[in-house]
Amino acid sequence: MADYFVSLTIWAAVYSLFALGLNLQWGFAGLINFGHVAFMTLGAYTTALLTLQGVPLILAVLAGMTIAAGLGLLIGISTLRLREDYLAIVTIGGSELIRLIVLNEEQITKGAFGIQRYPLPLDITPNPLEKILLILVFTIVSIYALWQLWKSIQREWQDSENIVGKSYKPRSQKTLLICGILTAIVIIALYLNGIISLAEYDYKDGLMVFVLVVLAIIYSALEFLGHSPWGRILKAIREDETIPKVLGKNVFWYKLQAFMLGGAIAGLAGSFFAWQLTTIYPTNFEPILTFTAWIIVILGGSGSNAGTLLGAIIYWTYDSLTRFALPLLPFFTNDSQLGSFRIMVIGLILMILMRSRPQGILGKKEELTLGR
Repeated sequence: MADYFVSLTIWAAVYSLFALGLNLQWGFAGLINFGHVAFMTLGAYTTALLTLQGVPLILAVLAGMTIAAGLGLLIGISTLRLREDYLAIVTIGGSELIRLIVLNEEQITKGAFGIQRYPLPLDITPNPLEKILLILVFTIVSIYALWQLWKSIQREWQDSENIVGKSYKPRSQKTLLICGILTAIVIIALYLNGIISLAEYDYKDGLMVFVLVVLAIIYSALEFLGHSPWGRILKAIREDETIPKVLGKNVFWYKLQAFMLGGAIAGLAGSFFAWQLTTIYPTNFEPILTFTAWIIVILGGSGSNAGTLLGAIIYWTYDSLTRFALPLLPFFTNDSQLGSFRIMVIGLILMILMRSRPQGILGKKEELTLGR
C-alpha cells in the first residue's frame, strides 16, 4: 500500500506538470490546445531514446523539451495568426500525426513494440546520509506545497470577500474551504507515507522526490512569469488582443512564446511519464491524456497555477478512491461498466463545481470573460 501511494504522488506530480503547460497556453494566453499529449509524447520518446544511446539524463530531458517546443513553433507559426478554432483543429491533427508516427515507425521508435530498459534517474542504493538528505528535501517540498495552498486559498477568500451583493459568495467560500481542507489532509497523508517509503528506499521513492523538486521549480518560475509584465500581457491578449496591439505589443510573438513554453513543460512531463512507466508504448499516449489535463485545469481554476496543482491532487485522489471503492459495489459486472461510471461521476463533479464556483476552485471570478 505504501508503494501505491508513492506511485499516486508521482502521477499527481507528473500530471501537474503536464497541466501547467496547458494552463500557460489556455489559462494565460487563451490558446485552445486539444492535442497537448503530442508534446508529452515527444518528450517521453526523446528522453528514452537518447538515454539508450548513452546521452546523460539531463541532456536527454533538455533535448525532449527542445523538440516539444519545436513542435509548438511549427504549429504556432502556421495557426496563431488565424482564429482560435483553427488552432484547436490543427492541434488535434498534429497530436494524432505524432501518435501514428511513433506507432508505425519501427527503426527509431520500435513501433507497437515500444521502448524498454532505458536508464532511470536515482536508480541507486543510497547510504543513510543520502536517505536523510532525500527525506529533508521531501519535507521542504511538502511544506512549500502546504504554504502555497494556504496562500492561494487565503487570496481567493479575500477576493470573494471583496465581491459585494453576490448571492453565490457564501456557497463559493464553503466550496473553497472544503476543497482546501481535504487537499491539505491528502498532502499530509502522502507526506507521511513518503517518509515511511524513503526509509525503505526504492527507485520510485527517488523518482517521487525528483519530480516534486522539479514541479516546485517549474511552479515557482511560472508564478514569477505570471505576475510579471510578460504574464500580464498574456492575460490581456487572452481577454482582448486588440488592446495589446494598440499598445504596440507583438501579439503573435507573445502567443508563440506561450505556446512553445507550454509545449516544453509538457515535454518535461513526458520524461517523468516515461520514467514512471519504465516502458513506453504508443498506446500510452492516447487523446484521453489531453482531456484529463483539461479536467485538471478547469477543476482547479483556469489561469491559476496553484489551482492546477490542486486540480491534479483532487483528480488523482478521486481516481484512487473510486478504483478501490467502486468494485465493492454489486452494480458493476465488468471493468468497462466501472470505467464508464467513473467518467460519468467526474463529469457530475465538474457540473456541481461549475454551479458553486464557475471559475474553478482557485480561479478568479473576474476572469470569466475569457473567450468572449
